[in-house]
Amino acid sequence: MFYRPEDGHGLPHNPFNAIVTPRPIGWISTRSADGIDNIAPYSFFNAVAYVPPQVMFSTTGTKVDRIEGKDTLANIRETGVFCVNIVEYAARDAMNATSADLPADQDEFAHAGIERSDCQTIACSRVAGAPAALECRLTQAIRLEGKTNFAVFGEVIGIHLRDDCIVDGRFDVTRFRPLARLGYHDYAVVEQVFPMRRPE
Repeated sequence: MFYRPEDGHGLPHNPFNAIVTPRPIGWISTRSADGIDNIAPYSFFNAVAYVPPQVMFSTTGTKVDRIEGKDTLANIRETGVFCVNIVEYAARDAMNATSADLPADQDEFAHAGIERSDCQTIACSRVAGAPAALECRLTQAIRLEGKTNFAVFGEVIGIHLRDDCIVDGRFDVTRFRPLARLGYHDYAVVEQVFPMRRPE
């Protein structure tokens, strides 16, 4: 099968999200200038550089109570900071609850029953029990092709690691089983890893 996206795929559901998988989930927490905490999952997310450490996520779509973009983007533009919480399998239901389209003045932490902690370097809440959390300072927000697509880049200026996930000096993902996004309504969980050394 071959198709040009501009012509359509002819399938019951768009296959694009199922092609680029699995994708890590950035559970992005922000705080508005008015002090309202927000948290939402983004599967167009990844680390993009080591030194200094940097991450990116992209947001698509709009809300009826926002002029442009969603609450996460609006809050980051107002404050210049955000936190990426890493999603473990045990938090899948809470993560999913925060994907609801709620009013901008509603606190998603409270809506999903998520325990929060303060970040150390930025004015923002983070998920208290997350395996890891990355405190980020906005470096750039770029408008992408399409009416409602934006890419957000941030420098990681503070990192929280849950103590039980550090084993023999390494951050062991099998201790918390990361959740990954597949296509459609599907997810996956990382439970097994194997090493491969890069050729000399």
